[in-house]
Amino acid sequence: MFKKDIPPSNRSKVKSSVQRGLRQKLLETYPGFEPYIEEIMPKKGSLEAVKLPDRVTLYTIDSTPLFFQPFDGPPIPHLKVIHQFPSALPTIQIDRGAIRFVLSGAALMAPGLTSPGGRLPDKENALEAGQVVAIKAEGKEEACLVGMLKVGTEEMKSKGKGVVMDEGHYLGDGLWKMQLD
Repeated sequence: MFKKDIPPSNRSKVKSSVQRGLRQKLLETYPGFEPYIEEIMPKKGSLEAVKLPDRVTLYTIDSTPLFFQPFDGPPIPHLKVIHQFPSALPTIQIDRGAIRFVLSGAALMAPGLTSPGGRLPDKENALEAGQVVAIKAEGKEEACLVGMLKVGTEEMKSKGKGVVMDEGHYLGDGLWKMQLD
């Protein structure tokens, strides 16, 4: 999604009524952020919207990226926010062999999650297609990718192959490297 460096094309302050709506949308979409919402988006904070290519908006406070929102999708937390609050989003794990592919922007494939180094939730905690998740790498502490699942975790386990996430925000991509100062 953000393979190249991204120059911000347009930056604007967000009105307080819009900020309240975005805050509410974020909590509805990601209830795990509720205990941290005041720290992430203080009510008195000055939220800015940065228009990016491909009809994506990045929301920041004090030049700190919070989340980005594709034109036709939900707000997705920036990896820096996920690193700060790692338990706020559901997490799955890729094996060591998938790391270099993920960090080069390749689509996330089921074998990287279903092999011995991968980790998916049990059936009672299964994740559904369309759900935004953080992806950790085997042997690493922090998430390396965040994005929306194309298929649910139970389908991943049963098929064991295919694309499970087309694109997302990963460590080292244009969104990660973006300078907002």
